[in-house]
Amino acid sequence: MRIGLTGLGRIGAFHADTLLGLPAVETLVVNDARPETAREVAARMRTAHPDKDVEVADTAEELFAAHLDGLVIATATGAHAEWIRRGIASGTPTFCEKPVASTLEETIELARLEADSDTPVHVGHQRRFDAGFRRAREAVASGELGFVHTIRANTHDQSPPPAEFIATSGGIFRDCGVHDFDAIRFVTGQEVTSVYATGSNKGADYFTAAGDVDTGAAVLTLDDETLVLMSTTRYNGGGHDVRMEVMGERGTIGVGLDHSLAMSSAEPGADFPHGPQRWSFMERFLPAYQAELTAFFDVAAGRSESPCTIADALAAFRTAEACELSRAEGRAVTLSEIKGL
Repeated sequence: MRIGLTGLGRIGAFHADTLLGLPAVETLVVNDARPETAREVAARMRTAHPDKDVEVADTAEELFAAHLDGLVIATATGAHAEWIRRGIASGTPTFCEKPVASTLEETIELARLEADSDTPVHVGHQRRFDAGFRRAREAVASGELGFVHTIRANTHDQSPPPAEFIATSGGIFRDCGVHDFDAIRFVTGQEVTSVYATGSNKGADYFTAAGDVDTGAAVLTLDDETLVLMSTTRYNGGGHDVRMEVMGERGTIGVGLDHSLAMSSAEPGADFPHGPQRWSFMERFLPAYQAELTAFFDVAAGRSESPCTIADALAAFRTAEACELSRAEGRAVTLSEIKGL
């Protein structure tokens, strides 16, 4: 397959390496807003993957003229929407890292555009392809746990991103917690009906300056009355920690509870977890990213439908919007208050 990749920052360069490591990719055509960056990454990739072809497209027009089988968007968030529009307009199956847009209104617009088009769009919520989250989904769907009453979900980053990222991130619930919101829908098959969220700052001043928080927490109620306790932070010095515990009538299943768990036990004699820890989301979810992009190839080839549409991404984004509103106003917010399709 000939795959186009636009955006070659941290996640884009990571995707370039991941894509070229997959057997289905014969040629990767890379593009970046800074042509010199595209050339630098292309040179590295040719060295790392001498059996693959790596081409450079200086402009969007050159990229779409390269006879692509699919397009992967890993640009800065502000450019996602325009690249999705270009992908749909050209009939090119498109994969886009979350979020698809910076605002709720533009996300809704793109979901409508997707619904009116035959061109598939796959949004990058990689936890849907993580073995642990898929096992938890199976346990819920099969009835193995009985009725589910409580879920704990967390995303704890090892260290904070830079100030310039936080200033444009949209807030901790839109940027970080949105992964949990999508995973909750994916695992349970239920929708969020209400949220109560709060947050605090004990770290760098630039969070407060941006109107954001470095730590957030929320209680969500699902439409089957399951309660979700969710937390997210930019400061978890012990490592990158993403977990979910699904508690049911007949048992509990946990995701992320292996020896890489970024905590230590207070119990005498306990040797769990013994490490090594993982230090970034790219390390934690590398197999999921590989599976996700492989699934996109099936979408691009017409063998399957998108496993995470813009409509799915909108559902998670609406929950994030509700959490940000709840944090700002100090009250419970129902999802009916948040605009949707």
